[in-house]
Amino acid sequence: NADKLSEYDYWQFWRNTSDDDVIRFLKLFTELPLEEIERMEGWTGAEINKAKIVLADEATALLHGRECLAAIHDTIDTMFKGGKGGYASTEGLNRVFVSEDDIISENGVKIIDMFVRLGLASSKKEARRLVQGGGARLGDDKISDENAILTKDDFGNNKEVTLRAGKKRAGVVELK
Repeated sequence: NADKLSEYDYWQFWRNTSDDDVIRFLKLFTELPLEEIERMEGWTGAEINKAKIVLADEATALLHGRECLAAIHDTIDTMFKGGKGGYASTEGLNRVFVSEDDIISENGVKIIDMFVRLGLASSKKEARRLVQGGGARLGDDKISDENAILTKDDFGNNKEVTLRAGKKRAGVVELK
């Protein structure tokens, strides 16, 4: 159910499988022919990463349908591999909505609250640690203030901003 775990996060779960488990999981959690899986058994290094992508694609397709894979791959290519001429697709990422009134109110919207709402941190304490450890980003900019407030300026001319937790996890805050 995409309400509980986004298609992207589900895909990422399978992509992050340990090298030792990939072949076993392909056999257990996909409908690939065993001959195809057996061809992957000797793969190592970069090849095993290809097997992880196959696992992630096949497991995600079984639950969410193949149609979501294009958006997931587009998001990965643009956000993490620098593709598409700098334009980053955020279609496959978790998102939360905030109103413009919330942004311009006296108290504003705390960035650490957005990390929790997006599931990028399990608690405010974890979000603060992420900021203190240098792993929190607003777009490409490092967040150094754990009390930072999301402002209209952060959005520029856009209707959304991307928050990142580390290298591989990201979410979107969108103005409604």
